[in-house]
Amino acid sequence: MKNFRQQHRPKKSSLVIGRNAVIEVLRTGQQLDRIYLDTRATGEEISEIKRLAVQNGVPVNYVPAAKLNSFNVTNHDGCVAQIAKVQYQNLQDVISLIIDNGEAPLLLILDGITDIRNIGGIARTALCCGVHAIIIPDKGVGALNEDAILTSAGALEQIAVCRVNSLMKAVDELHLNGIKVFASEMTAEKNVADCDYKTPCAIVMGSEEKGIYPALMKICDEKIKIPMARDFESLNVSVATGIILYEVMKQRLF
Repeated sequence: MKNFRQQHRPKKSSLVIGRNAVIEVLRTGQQLDRIYLDTRATGEEISEIKRLAVQNGVPVNYVPAAKLNSFNVTNHDGCVAQIAKVQYQNLQDVISLIIDNGEAPLLLILDGITDIRNIGGIARTALCCGVHAIIIPDKGVGALNEDAILTSAGALEQIAVCRVNSLMKAVDELHLNGIKVFASEMTAEKNVADCDYKTPCAIVMGSEEKGIYPALMKICDEKIKIPMARDFESLNVSVATGIILYEVMKQRLF
């Protein structure tokens, strides 16, 4: 079994350094994981970067200069971007492709999960259990960087990943496509094995600390829980995801 590595500074080859360089990359349409802007940075280039970032769906993190300096680069002029290691796909395009292939969509939504080891483990399990795509928000989720890909054993490079600016809107889009959305909630009345997952569906998993965002929980179709033999706070989110996805796979295969 591979050991988890600690997060490290991104390689310089994965960075785009400086305002003009970032603008050029955004204009060419190359995918970026995120853009880091100095909180004090101003000017026409900064305004253009913000506009293009919105247009291309790239998250912008406003950080102190010390954060940018920690990348060990010079002449960043208050702006550094990180090239995406994962190629993000359009949610509707992914759904349409699944349906065109004659399959019932199975999607996984991650809300507020920041630990890249959990994300990597979840992606690995999702691929093994037949999940078609993972949906993540553009903010509040762990970076899908080299460490995440390593802990996923490469699964993040094989499974479709859809990055959206709102999980609420993503659920609305799923509903418009006839996809039922289940929310994992430890206080739910219905056990995970008591639901039908053979039809088009999506599973929402929240963070261990905060769970699923209340407004997002409210628009999900059904809440499910994993029964436990002992009264304990909760399962690790990666383990919980594996239990739920195995039940889904079992129903779909057998």
